[in-house]
Amino acid sequence: MKKQKYAVTGMTCSACSSHVEKSVRKLQGMGDVTVNLLTNSMQVEYDEAVCDENKIVEAVERAGYGASPMTIEGAGRGSMRAADRREAGSERDLKGQQGDNGGIAGRDFENRDIAGREALKGKKENKEMKTRLTISIVFMVLLMIVSMHHMFFMWLHLPMPELFIKLFHGNENALTFAFTQFLLTLPILYVNRKYFQTGFKTLFHLSPNMDSLIAIGSGAALVYGVFAIYRIGYGLGHGDDALVGRYASDLYFESAGMILALITVGKYLETRSKGKTSQAIEKLMDLSPKTAILLMENGEEKEIPTHQLMRDDLFVVKPGSLVPVDGVVVEGTSSINEAAITGESIPVEKQPGDAVVSATMNKAGRLICKAVKVGEDTTLSQIIRLVEEASSSKAPIARLADKIAGVFVPAVIGIALLTFLVWMILGGGFEAAMSSAIAVLVISCPCALGLATPVAIMVGTGVGAKNGILIKSGDALQSARDINTVVLDKTGTITEGKPKVTDVIVYEKGLNSDEIILIAAAIEKPSEHPLAEAIVNEALARGTLIPDVEDFQAVFGKGVMGVCEGKKCMAGNVGFMNENDITLSSEIQTAIEALSEDGKTPLLFAMDGKLSAVIAVADTVKASSMKAIRELHDMKIEVVMLTGDNKRTAQAVQKRLGINQVVAEVLPEDKEKEIRRLQREGKKVAMVGDGINDAPALAAADVGIAIGAGTDVAIDSADIILMKSRLTDAITAIRLSRAVIRNIKENLFWAFFYNTIGIPLAAGVWYPLFGIRLNPMFGAAAMSLSSLFVVGNALRLRNFKAEGEISEESWETQKTQKEEVSTIIKQENKEEEKMEKTMIIEGMMCAHCTGRVQKALEEVAGVKQVTMSLEEKSAKVVLDGQVTDDALKAAVTEAGYEVTEIK
Repeated sequence: MKKQKYAVTGMTCSACSSHVEKSVRKLQGMGDVTVNLLTNSMQVEYDEAVCDENKIVEAVERAGYGASPMTIEGAGRGSMRAADRREAGSERDLKGQQGDNGGIAGRDFENRDIAGREALKGKKENKEMKTRLTISIVFMVLLMIVSMHHMFFMWLHLPMPELFIKLFHGNENALTFAFTQFLLTLPILYVNRKYFQTGFKTLFHLSPNMDSLIAIGSGAALVYGVFAIYRIGYGLGHGDDALVGRYASDLYFESAGMILALITVGKYLETRSKGKTSQAIEKLMDLSPKTAILLMENGEEKEIPTHQLMRDDLFVVKPGSLVPVDGVVVEGTSSINEAAITGESIPVEKQPGDAVVSATMNKAGRLICKAVKVGEDTTLSQIIRLVEEASSSKAPIARLADKIAGVFVPAVIGIALLTFLVWMILGGGFEAAMSSAIAVLVISCPCALGLATPVAIMVGTGVGAKNGILIKSGDALQSARDINTVVLDKTGTITEGKPKVTDVIVYEKGLNSDEIILIAAAIEKPSEHPLAEAIVNEALARGTLIPDVEDFQAVFGKGVMGVCEGKKCMAGNVGFMNENDITLSSEIQTAIEALSEDGKTPLLFAMDGKLSAVIAVADTVKASSMKAIRELHDMKIEVVMLTGDNKRTAQAVQKRLGINQVVAEVLPEDKEKEIRRLQREGKKVAMVGDGINDAPALAAADVGIAIGAGTDVAIDSADIILMKSRLTDAITAIRLSRAVIRNIKENLFWAFFYNTIGIPLAAGVWYPLFGIRLNPMFGAAAMSLSSLFVVGNALRLRNFKAEGEISEESWETQKTQKEEVSTIIKQENKEEEKMEKTMIIEGMMCAHCTGRVQKALEEVAGVKQVTMSLEEKSAKVVLDGQVTDDALKAAVTEAGYEVTEIK
């Protein structure tokens, strides 16, 4: 099945979208069809063997509307097949030898700046709408002054101008009075002719819409006014003053003009309000840099539009600029602020081999990167696509509105005809019957029904995207509201997913924890065990230099040993210690059991045949997990932890976090069975996992929530993606779902309530009882206001507040962890100040210069690493020992350059 998105023109209300959807759905080979009134778009899924684009477009046109494909699958902004890329690339390289312009020739193969065209189209439409609005208002005011001049000047307490008396007073001026109103109505009719063109076109196709109601209502008033002019002329010609006076006081030109003008005012305000609902997508689009710096084969740099970058191109990212596409660092080191994508405010260090993501900010050094994902494949493009698809999708609750919209307009036309006939039969007179029928037509508002769901979904998904929560569809958005059980994966979801040192218990006098970690890291460094990696990382975090180890040996499943600084050292489990005759006192054994009960893995460390310390390693709980689980409990949602870890570790986490139920030691393929079991118990289940080994469970759950998506947002098995990798965002997603569905219900209630009250009022049902009858002009104003009310109510969702950052002081253990981390960072920063220097060097003019200086500095004893920057005329030197400034300066001077400053 092929997926395709179409732009649909001519839709003005939910009846339009309903007719388009029905027409396309009738085609053979058609799968899912979703028409969005808010975005004037249609998403279809169809079998290419049976159906094609032409048939779909023809089906839309038969319904009375226009359609055109918005994108071409397999092509797009900078994306094409690999073979085509190579061909285009070869052509570009060939032309690159002929001149600068040839360097990027051939790049515009299938690129289509859709966003730019849509933006220009939107600006043009807004300009046209403003022109229509201005002309409509100006001539409407003039028309009202002429038609109601006696009341107008009386309200202003002004004398009647002599001109008005001469032109419009008395039966002898009745024809002038009527014809002047007709002329003032014509400009309003002309600028708003679209209502008549679309309205009658859809009516002839037997699919009437809101424009049909407006066209019939205002058209009827206009036709009656023209009829009145002929009657006035007849009366004047035959001396029938009664006939002249009757029709001169019963003209409907002001109603026709007022209806069109007020509808246009409402449409203009509605368009502006609807524009605000897509601000989230526009802000996401604004994140992407418009240009990129292409590194040519001859070493030259050339600025090109970002969409022209192709896969495997080399591009340059300068300090302070945005990464244009997803890629891999080839040369240079820097720190990248990835907050726009992951929400992580701390910049991430990047070096050759590391991945970079589009729309992230380069903070420091110059990077040369190779493009990996371009055009529609970049992380930012995928995020935008997910938000757009979710905004265009429908929630199940929208089906009710769609069903009603399909029969709403024909029903309204029927009610208007019935109203006219009833009033004529009851003797109300032609004018009263006509007025009531027109009022019924113009007050009925299928717009409110059509906008009730999509505006709320678009604003809701936009708010979610702003907070790093990507919701794939309206169905997922609605389903999340009913969740009463949340199943959590442990590793990487509740916990960090990486083991860390949590406790260092020292038993040998004269040693402290830093010394223990240092020597333990020395003998663990050659090992590839995850626990060894945790200890080595702890030593590096403390800013210590790890010594070398001799005679290293690893005993599989037990531990490691070696000689460090002349002492025989070993690290491993209790069995390893017993095999090597290391005595464990009852105190030590009690400590080991306590650590194990707490879900930690104890690692015993001995020197020269005597136990020196016990180091505990564990996969630490995320700072957000405790608060997230507490809030789930407050929301009356049951929490289940599903993990492949051992029962003891799982129970320790359960006890610490207060989780309702734990299912441990399950294989990835068994997680899906557990989800099914919970669903058979009648529970609505949300599965929160990392989206990789949890894929079957994510797909089986009522709502699959992928956490830790980071740079891989296209997880097919998940319904909701949490970009910031915080468990609290799952709660925000559920709260947002409830807020959006509540908003949709409010909108639907208003739309139904408005029509339930408004149509009988317009039909004159209450006139016999209370003497209330609705003028068509007020009906037109009320119609516009109903749509504005629905859009305005949906815009309130923009004030939705997500959960803030989680404080790590939520419980005692994490408070301790924070203090320890703070101390480590301070030590590391202090050490870095001692071990790192920046040299400002004059005379470097090219890459050969920086290479010569780098080689000279690297030959200095004690220099560990050198990073050169030609733009900043600097060398960043990391030292592995004591090196004086004079030694560094002498090396650079000998290479032929001048050092002006050492920081």
